[in-house]
Amino acid sequence: MKVKVGDNVMISPEVTNKDDWEKGKVIDVEANPFIGTVISAETEEGEIFFEKECLFKLVS
Repeated sequence: MKVKVGDNVMISPEVTNKDDWEKGKVIDVEANPFIGTVISAETEEGEIFFEKECLFKLVS
């Protein structure tokens, strides 16, 4: 998955601690040399979550 700033994503419940996937917008993409790509995304409510790329789904 190739994610860039401004993309819409779904954020895993493992990240948000909520019951279902949350919608968000990517605000930062970091190439972390230790764990790979880290995505930061903000929800419509203004919450910001960041975690490894595998815990996000790109919305078409």
